[in-house]
Amino acid sequence: MDAYCSDCKKSTEVVFDHSAGDMVCSECGLVLESHSIDETSEWRTFANESGDNDPNRVGGPSNPLLSDGGLSTVISKPNGTTSDFLTSSLGRWQNRGSNSDRSLILAFKAIGVMSDRLGLVATIKDRANEIYKKVEDQKSSRGRNQDAILAACLYIACRQEDKPRTVKEICSVANGATKKEIGRAKEYIVKQLELEMGQSVEMGTIHAGDFMRRFCSNLGMTNQTVKAAQEAVKKSEEFDIRRSPISIAAAVIYIVTQLSEEKKPVKDVSLATGVAEGTIRNSFKDLYPHLSKIIPNWYAQGQDLKNISSP
Repeated sequence: MDAYCSDCKKSTEVVFDHSAGDMVCSECGLVLESHSIDETSEWRTFANESGDNDPNRVGGPSNPLLSDGGLSTVISKPNGTTSDFLTSSLGRWQNRGSNSDRSLILAFKAIGVMSDRLGLVATIKDRANEIYKKVEDQKSSRGRNQDAILAACLYIACRQEDKPRTVKEICSVANGATKKEIGRAKEYIVKQLELEMGQSVEMGTIHAGDFMRRFCSNLGMTNQTVKAAQEAVKKSEEFDIRRSPISIAAAVIYIVTQLSEEKKPVKDVSLATGVAEGTIRNSFKDLYPHLSKIIPNWYAQGQDLKNISSP
């Protein structure tokens, strides 16, 4: 790198002292610039890495749902008890310039915690944040159960992203909100969104197959049994079985496990799926007349189907 040196009266090669932040003339040693900021990467970029992907640190990610992009500064309290004056002074300034989006930040944090506990992807969490922001902007949710509102936003986001979760699953991470409260909050949010957009809210259709892999994983089923369950639940959609998709999924899992060496009692299926034992029994009765057409031929034959015991 070359720069003009006032002592040498010409353009000379300069050396940059990274530790001191000084730019020094290589011929006479004159400091041409001091305390300059190093804007390069904080780590080494290796030769085999792309030159377009330079991971410079530029701060935290911005959030378009917040008024300041989520890049505001919060003054923390210093450690120790000898700085009461400093703490109180900074505290007053902090309160005067308090973030108007503080309630949103706390809500987004709560949604993030619930999403992490359910193992949801970032797109679902972001969708839930967007839904909550729209509801919050209408200023009509005050006085309502906030835990239920946040849980309902996450439930709707899962439906819209075609990764549905049962209300019971959402309830398990909803910080005390009941299934009834979440159900009411969901209806309220859908109504508010419809008023805002002027059209019905697309929630996505729930299929029994949406829950199969997760439920089968909870039971520790083998790959072959899981494959048979997925095929069976897909064929069950061809028949007019008036049961919820979750109930059908639970009943199919029970049937498929009874045809394998890893038989599961109805109690274990109920715990893994969150479906009541009585509901599984009733769904089994509705599916039983169609077993020969639902269960794949490669998995079980007619005689095996007749030997299935009712739960």
